[in-house]
Amino acid sequence: MSPSSLQTTTLQALSTAAAVVYTTAVTLDSTTAVVSSFAGNVSELVADSDNLVRLPQASGIAALVADSATGDAKKPQLISALVGAKDLISLIPTLRGLARQRSPVLVLHVPVSSASDVSDVLAVRDSGCAILRSTTQQGAVDYALAASIAAQRLGTPFVHCFPAGAADSIELQGYAAGSTQEAVRAYLQGEKPPSSEAVHDVVSQALAMVVGEAREAVSYFGAADAQVVYVTFGDVVSRAAVGAVAGVGVVQISLARPPSAEALGQAVPASAARVVALEHVRRAAAGWGPLFFDLALVPWEHRPILLNGVSSSAGLDALTAEQLEAITAHVLTLASPTHFDAAAVAGIPEDAAAPAPGEDAPSEAAAVGAYGQLLRDVFGSRLRVANACESRSIWGNGGRAESTPEFGFGRLAAAAQERTRLAAAVTAVLRDVSVPLSRELHAALAAWLGARNDPSVASASAAAQIGELLKAEAASSPALGDVLGLRAHLAAQSDWLVGGDAWAYDVGGSGVHHVLSSGLNINMLVVDTAADPAAVQRGGARKKDVGLYAMNYGSAYVASVAVYASYAQVLQALAEADAFPGPAVVVAYLPRAASPIAVLQQSKRAVDEGAWPLYRWDPRHEPGPFQLDSEKLRRELADFLKRDSALAAVARATPRLGAAIAPASVEARAGDRLARKARGDVDALVSGLAAGGPPLLVLYASDGGSGEEAARRLARSARRRGMAVRCMGMDEYDFEELAYERTLAIAVSTAGQGEIPTAGREFLKALLATAANLSETAFAVFGLGDSHYWPRPEDAVFYNKPARDLDRRLAELGARRIAGPGLGDDQDADGWEAAFGAFESQLWGALNLDVVSSAADEPEEPPARTDEENKAISNFLRGTIAHAIADSSTGAVDEWDGKLLKFHGTYMQDDRDVRAGRLARGEEKAFSFMIRVRLPAGVATPAQWLAMDALAAEHGNQTMKITTRQTFQLHGVLKRNLRETMRGINRGLMDTIAACGDVNRNVVASANPLQAHLQPEVARLAADISTHLLPATSAYHEIWLADEQVAGSAEQTSPTADYEPLYGPAYLPRKYKIAIAIPPENDVDVFAYDLGYIAILDDAQETILGYNIVIGGGMGMTHNNKATYPRLATCLGYVPKDRAVVVSEKVMLVQRDHGDRSNRKHARLKYTVDDHGMHWWREQVEARLGFSFEPARPYAFTRNGDRYGWTKSTPGLNNFTMFVQNGRVADLPGSPLKTALADVARKHTGNFRLTCNGHLIVADVKDEDVESITRLLASHRLDNLDYSALRLHSMACVALPTCALAMAESERYLPRLIDLLDQVIDQAGLRSDAIVIRMTGCPNGCARPYNAEIAFVGKAPGAYNLYLGGSHNGDRLSKIYRETVTEDQILDALTPIIKQYAIERQEAERFGDFVIRKGIVKATREGKDFHDV
Repeated sequence: MSPSSLQTTTLQALSTAAAVVYTTAVTLDSTTAVVSSFAGNVSELVADSDNLVRLPQASGIAALVADSATGDAKKPQLISALVGAKDLISLIPTLRGLARQRSPVLVLHVPVSSASDVSDVLAVRDSGCAILRSTTQQGAVDYALAASIAAQRLGTPFVHCFPAGAADSIELQGYAAGSTQEAVRAYLQGEKPPSSEAVHDVVSQALAMVVGEAREAVSYFGAADAQVVYVTFGDVVSRAAVGAVAGVGVVQISLARPPSAEALGQAVPASAARVVALEHVRRAAAGWGPLFFDLALVPWEHRPILLNGVSSSAGLDALTAEQLEAITAHVLTLASPTHFDAAAVAGIPEDAAAPAPGEDAPSEAAAVGAYGQLLRDVFGSRLRVANACESRSIWGNGGRAESTPEFGFGRLAAAAQERTRLAAAVTAVLRDVSVPLSRELHAALAAWLGARNDPSVASASAAAQIGELLKAEAASSPALGDVLGLRAHLAAQSDWLVGGDAWAYDVGGSGVHHVLSSGLNINMLVVDTAADPAAVQRGGARKKDVGLYAMNYGSAYVASVAVYASYAQVLQALAEADAFPGPAVVVAYLPRAASPIAVLQQSKRAVDEGAWPLYRWDPRHEPGPFQLDSEKLRRELADFLKRDSALAAVARATPRLGAAIAPASVEARAGDRLARKARGDVDALVSGLAAGGPPLLVLYASDGGSGEEAARRLARSARRRGMAVRCMGMDEYDFEELAYERTLAIAVSTAGQGEIPTAGREFLKALLATAANLSETAFAVFGLGDSHYWPRPEDAVFYNKPARDLDRRLAELGARRIAGPGLGDDQDADGWEAAFGAFESQLWGALNLDVVSSAADEPEEPPARTDEENKAISNFLRGTIAHAIADSSTGAVDEWDGKLLKFHGTYMQDDRDVRAGRLARGEEKAFSFMIRVRLPAGVATPAQWLAMDALAAEHGNQTMKITTRQTFQLHGVLKRNLRETMRGINRGLMDTIAACGDVNRNVVASANPLQAHLQPEVARLAADISTHLLPATSAYHEIWLADEQVAGSAEQTSPTADYEPLYGPAYLPRKYKIAIAIPPENDVDVFAYDLGYIAILDDAQETILGYNIVIGGGMGMTHNNKATYPRLATCLGYVPKDRAVVVSEKVMLVQRDHGDRSNRKHARLKYTVDDHGMHWWREQVEARLGFSFEPARPYAFTRNGDRYGWTKSTPGLNNFTMFVQNGRVADLPGSPLKTALADVARKHTGNFRLTCNGHLIVADVKDEDVESITRLLASHRLDNLDYSALRLHSMACVALPTCALAMAESERYLPRLIDLLDQVIDQAGLRSDAIVIRMTGCPNGCARPYNAEIAFVGKAPGAYNLYLGGSHNGDRLSKIYRETVTEDQILDALTPIIKQYAIERQEAERFGDFVIRKGIVKATREGKDFHDV
């Protein structure tokens, strides 16, 4: 077929509005001619000359796409473009948009000639486009045409890459026999397949139309029983080479995106023991190539070893049989997943342009990427990074010279010179009266000259305006022509040099000093990626402190920042550096780590320990240019200065030279230890003489308190037997004195996967490392564990592992075992105490202390106080709180005040990310407080939002949490700021009383915007119930709000005695939670609460008639304790709405009088319901009400999620529901959510509604304000709802690092897990199908996991129990499916179930219902059946 006839056929078969776009700016010199030739061929294939569009650069494609999206019939609906590989990155936003819109269709043809080109192509793999690769001359044209057909059939953008030299002389072929233009046209007009899996089928069908034979996107050739299988993108290994090597096969992938895990799994023979992703790409940042990650997602049945051969050498694209044999021999030696340089193994030399091994800084690239995003966010189009922002030491892999500061400095210095010339030229023009200037141009130039360094004046738009005026008037004067020639420098740029910590090793010679000494307005960002910045200073090459070096110049702005420690400080430092009229250096920390969570934890540790101080230095601020931003260091410095002042006064009175001003020598330290030992011996001797008995050291390590309790019980028993006892935490003890101890008893709990609790890690580490002789020491170890915590037989080793490890190691060091090891088991009827009695008897018998001395019958420690006693003697919640918060010697409060503080709406917590380091240094834990607001129904005004935003920034950790309790939560509030924070909340017309504690807590209500006409009524009901059940004590006002704090004491200090008419002095046995739901939406999960109100509407669904009352819901339980379980609420009956408030009181009073006050694990209302039954409960409540419940009325719940996007509510008002991931409102790189929402609050005139799922509704937007609010949301990217339905229905509790009960990550980890599950969801075609998925870090159930369709409950770091089968509307409990699963096991377990659901579900069947119907788990309605599997 001739080109002209082919052109006609193609135009008829494809689109009448097609366009071909190819750029003339392709910079591949060796292939420019080929590119032009191929562009001509593609032009003939898909468009005539009238539709051919030539653009000067690839950026024009985005504009053409935007025009096409208008739907104008005259504009192209198919755009076929030829672009260079490096241009693809800039087109990612365009590809993402088109993937969502599916129109117009874009096909990009990309010539590739190197690993760098292939890497650039694969860099867009997550943009929603399909990526196709051809490897032959004719294949380039065949695949180009097939890509155009498939793109139109699917509505999906395609990227087709082909060998740059393959399309020079191609004989154009027509469609295959039988594939007429009518058949192709009919094919294109068919319905677009909904699933990404269909892409593989469509591509195969399109290729068949073009070439006349079936071609699969994933194909296999080689030995049928191959032991080693290579997986390649394109034709990397020839059939001849494969045939010459025994036991080898190749899976060749032509379509890299979307990946088909199923096709890959089917293509690889079951005999394959090793599967190797052989990739010709630029060396990846993580060492692994993208193809390897596709292999990792394959649901392998035979579990081969996955390997990754990555190389940037062009020789990898044409392996000989000998080279393949060498690689295979190497592969057969590898027994675990790893990556290797395939070209090096095969003896193929690296390309000249390829980076030498070790030269790349991939972690640096990732690090600078985070700060690079911040630079873009802060400065936008003003940003100018001068030193090759795509270079290997910054973001990518470019030339080495361009990455150095000298190179960038030269560029910026030249630009500064040109701008100085421009200023001089403008000055000359304005002074020369002979130059004819219009009034408008004169005013513009004068304004520019006066404020040319002010970006608000010398903006890009102002520069463009001046440029247009200059063009119009330049002909009138040569002087104006000079200004016009320099107009590129009119706009004020934010100039930056960006690099990594390699610059710090040669500060003087690297060019950094040139910038500092130049005095030019140039900013430097130096990113340090060391895992331990302090350690880097001590070993290896000498590393300079760039910040200190810069401060020594005295004329430069300097800042030290860490984005994951203080986001706001980073933004402030960047803005100040930009505004400083001279050189500025910002030293930024982002450590190398294996995961985002590890990066966050290491950043916090480095800042907390002082290894990375946060500060800003501005020489303009005299006399104090230095601003220390590290909160901990600032406090320590203040304390030091106070002590220094006192010591200085003493020194002046009695001058004496100190001998200890020099670093302590080894001899000095040894002497100090001996002195401490001598003092300890004296103390022990005195104690022993006083006690009349031998010494005993009792050590403990405990996370939940049981280990400490066991240790203190031992200590009390020892004192009663006349022993001299010291009892302390393991890491509080000076390990070097262990060899001098005579008798040692240890009580240790088991944490995580057989790990020792945090407070004992340093002791165990030292014990394992020491070679001390402990032959004079007698010891006994008691462990606390759970024999069923890890149910698999192979995990039995984790049971009481810390106790057994300590026992074994002490014996190895020569210590004499006198008892034990005692192994307490939570599975025993009495828990760990069952074994503790026998252990004690053995210990005292070995010490000949069986009989308790009558002289020591009285215990030295007061008996333990119960929670009930603590409430009763608290003087109506006062306790000693006022004294505790005024005590500046510690950041903590004691246990009993801590329990009372919960009633005031605050919990004491500590940052567990830095706990171990602090304890190892002998410092107090990083204590802070969480504050929860009482906000009935979650309704807040914009002013209240701004008040909470300001408090979070001033006193919190700069974030807010929208909790599952439908309210605000602040974290990181220091004790000294508690009172001021409470007052700030009060000034915002909110409070925190009863937000926590054994009282009625925040009352939640439906926030569904589709029922907005009913929400004012349920919000009033929520507020009325909350007010009616509010504690009557005046303690809250006295402690937090009065001008003078009330001194805490057991006596009543109020002029009028407090009393609690509803609660009494002991309040409730446990918390009491209430929810109000409006069918058909169960967005509050009404069955998960102690008391629930289900609104019953009239036939028109417009008016609430009354409520069905349900009681006995609750989520909390304890792992492996079948006496504890989650329960869904049961219906008592119906009441008219005017009786709703009184019902809340009477139900609460029954629980107050009959709830279990002896066992807090059995104290919730749900257990009282199961203990007495619903008939008894109905009688009790009705007796107090004085009337009977009516029979429950019919209703139906259909869902329990939030409805996102815009919805029309009441006439004239609208609501926008936005997704807030896990409810965390924070500023993060690339996503400054907290700042954005504050901006919305300043401009919004309606209300905000917080949802029980942690999301936010911008409510009551007037019709006339919808457009402006829409623009505002879009400007902050808050209108982005392009998430999978799985993510939109996800929820996680806070967990680590602040929750004391957390056993595993939750809020910080669930987003990553959903990223992985989304890939499975996409492959199954379920992206738009809602599945409720939730995660908690412990079994207490704050994120309501036990009625979710998929739930993960933390059991240990990185390990979760997996639950399935909850209902989508929240009325059925889930059931455990797998215990203690890790990430890989989660994916292995869920992937086949999700795919089965996609294929076998019935119409409108929800995932939770599906797993029940298929028998994967049993349906569970009753809490008592929860543990039955």
